[in-house]
Amino acid sequence: MSSSKAPIPVDSGAGEELFALADAIAAVIGGSVAIEDLDTRVLAYSTIPDQRIDELRRQGILGRRVPDQPGQRAALQLHQYRTVLAATDVVRLPGLAEEELPRAAVAVRAGDLPLGTIWAIEDGTPLDAAGERALLDGARTAALHMLRRRSAAALELHAREQALRAGIDGTAPAKETAYRLGLTPSTPVTLLGFAPAGAGRGSAELLTRLGVGLGRHWAAVRPEAAVATGPRAVYTMVPSEDAASARRLAAQALAAGPLPRENPLRAAVSTLATGVAELPELRAEVDDVLRVTTGDVDAPVVAALADVHARVLLAHLADELNRRPRLRRPDVTAMLEYDRAHDTPYATSVTAWLDAVGNVGEAARRLTVHQNTLKYRLRRARELFGLDLDDPDDRLSCWLQLRVSLEPGS
Repeated sequence: MSSSKAPIPVDSGAGEELFALADAIAAVIGGSVAIEDLDTRVLAYSTIPDQRIDELRRQGILGRRVPDQPGQRAALQLHQYRTVLAATDVVRLPGLAEEELPRAAVAVRAGDLPLGTIWAIEDGTPLDAAGERALLDGARTAALHMLRRRSAAALELHAREQALRAGIDGTAPAKETAYRLGLTPSTPVTLLGFAPAGAGRGSAELLTRLGVGLGRHWAAVRPEAAVATGPRAVYTMVPSEDAASARRLAAQALAAGPLPRENPLRAAVSTLATGVAELPELRAEVDDVLRVTTGDVDAPVVAALADVHARVLLAHLADELNRRPRLRRPDVTAMLEYDRAHDTPYATSVTAWLDAVGNVGEAARRLTVHQNTLKYRLRRARELFGLDLDDPDDRLSCWLQLRVSLEPGS
């Protein structure tokens, strides 16, 4: 490794206050200073001319993250960070390799909450009392700036969540929603939906945890995305993604593991809309897909409406029959009630025959009964309930009501 005296350009996007603070500390102690968060991302660094840095510091500045160490040095690096975060005073540490310069470090805290660390290279002379005070005072000041930056980021995420929720609920004008999300009204958007498979107790808590996890994921991989948690799903709006890209992004989000593996997730991908005005329709589409995939262990993990269209259509038919029970066929209703009262298989037999498009042999095979047994059941269904299976329209209406009535959970 080599050392260098060349200054590194300031990245103004990292926060002017933290860069100014790093320079102020470095001016007192005489060595290069870096301010890091808890993920060892370099938030700011001193830029005083002719300050001495080693290769580890140079890589951290260029990559904006402290590089991982090879072999046994990785364990030493982790131990150093733990030591600094556990200490309440300045900690002196040797270099991890012979050619690395020694460092003095201090934890950045807000009360008992750790926020990050400050690392100063000791260039030739050990830190004196003034240098230690500069590091400790700098840590307190850095905590204020980091908390303010964290609060600003949280407020921004909350504002975007509120904007997306209003957009998918249809309670805000499209122009306002687009403005609050940083888009034009005609920006193409795709809506993704995520929900735990199955339903039951704790689903609200799962959705809350899912929303937090997905919020962190999308902030890292697609900062322009917006996330909102609803009563049955977590929604993510992604601008300008085609169907294939949207599927890939949804699969990546699931792979990121925002929930433990014992809580399997399903993702739904909407069609690409021509603007945010269509968000309510996209939300309905995503909800339809999740409705059928979260209740089926064999359903695709990531699905669009085209993948489950028939199931969605049947679900809407079931809703309509529940709202308007007089649309139900009396003969099919009588057969279903008779089966429930007498534990008979007439409805399942008729359904199997209709599923097989009138092929008695295929239907009997699916039911694991003899063909003559099935023929007898079909004849008795006609006699007992007046079931008419000769007319194509009657067969269709009969089959639809049986399918939605015999569907699990109906």
